[in-house]
Amino acid sequence: MASFEVEGGHALHGNLYPQGAKNEALQVICATLLTDKTVILHNVPEIKDVTILIEMLSLLGVEVEKRGQNTYAFTAENLQPEILKQPEVQKRFSALRGSIMLVGPLLARVGYAYAGKPGGDMIGRRRIDTHFYGLQQLGAQFQYEPENNLYLLRASKLKGNYILLDEASVTGTANIIMAAVLAEGTTTIYNAACEPYIQQLCKMLVSMGARIEGIGSNLLTIHGVSRLQGCEHTLLPDMIEIGSFIGLAAMCHSDITIKNVSYENLGIIPRTFQRMGITIERVGDDIHIPVHNEYEIETFIDGSILTIADAPWPGLTPDLLSVFLVVATQAKGSVLIHQKMFESRLFFVDKLIDMGAQIILCDPHRATIIGLNNRHPLKPTTMSSPDIRAGVALLIAALSAPGKSIIHNIEQIDRGYYRIDERLNAIGARIKRIS
Repeated sequence: MASFEVEGGHALHGNLYPQGAKNEALQVICATLLTDKTVILHNVPEIKDVTILIEMLSLLGVEVEKRGQNTYAFTAENLQPEILKQPEVQKRFSALRGSIMLVGPLLARVGYAYAGKPGGDMIGRRRIDTHFYGLQQLGAQFQYEPENNLYLLRASKLKGNYILLDEASVTGTANIIMAAVLAEGTTTIYNAACEPYIQQLCKMLVSMGARIEGIGSNLLTIHGVSRLQGCEHTLLPDMIEIGSFIGLAAMCHSDITIKNVSYENLGIIPRTFQRMGITIERVGDDIHIPVHNEYEIETFIDGSILTIADAPWPGLTPDLLSVFLVVATQAKGSVLIHQKMFESRLFFVDKLIDMGAQIILCDPHRATIIGLNNRHPLKPTTMSSPDIRAGVALLIAALSAPGKSIIHNIEQIDRGYYRIDERLNAIGARIKRIS
């Protein structure tokens, strides 16, 4: 188990380059199973969750070649899905939630797939019903094997259908899309997730020969084809990391430029930070955050307290609410953070309260933050990272708190942020990785 020793209270200055998008990487890497031709992916983030998935593809028989920094080639010519039955492979499967997206491509290519219960962050229930419902609508049959804790899905031939999803699940939508592109006939997916990463998956599949209409909307029409070709695809920068860097700059009174952010794919993230009182200067495709001695939270037009809540795209991504919550602790004014999608994601606030933050946890989904307006900086403490996003939020808090903090269980942070300590140290942070 590794930890971060953080000496906080230092202003940062310089340029930060966001990594490739973690959530897109998990989707498009799984999509390489849909063809026996070579698929080349650029800007792949070499973080723990992604490397685990790449290792799983190798176990499945995919030829994986690293062709340069953040560039990989995948050739899935000889697939061996039976390997997923092995307990040691299932153990790795269960450590990574994104591994559930192997099921759709395997069903489409070889007609069956095994799936264990996916893992990932401990942020409450994350059901996979949407995945299985959509695949069933395409003709898959599944059964649960309790003795192996495995789901077996089979389909001699997937057939297109009209699918109305009960929730706009991002990974569920991705799984169904990947199965439908090789299904016989036409598939319509209504209430589909339409995040930029889903759009990127669709664009990549189209470049491979898929026929998809409605990209960017919640109504997708997919005309199945008999086979797909190889392609080259470049991943977007990670919007969650970009948002984390914006929050870091404001909390640490720092002058930071975030380079090559693909601004048009950030949605309402910049505007939401602006409502927190943070100045965001767009310079071409870069974002510059100047030094903030203070920042004031807006209220609604009627004067009521601002509420920041997550919602399906184009609403605010839930992965950034932890960062907004931390940023609010030193703002002028108050805000209600409403985490609708995961019931355990706000339980890290007790660490912030220990650091001197004024937070009222209303229930598992809502927290009211009364900003300190930098009158009283957060105090250093010892804490543990419960998940990826709370972990980086606690790191931001520690960097703002004068003195020495310890963050344990940083393997969680490493799952989503590539060498975050080295990259922040390069612009003035003082973070030491210790055993």
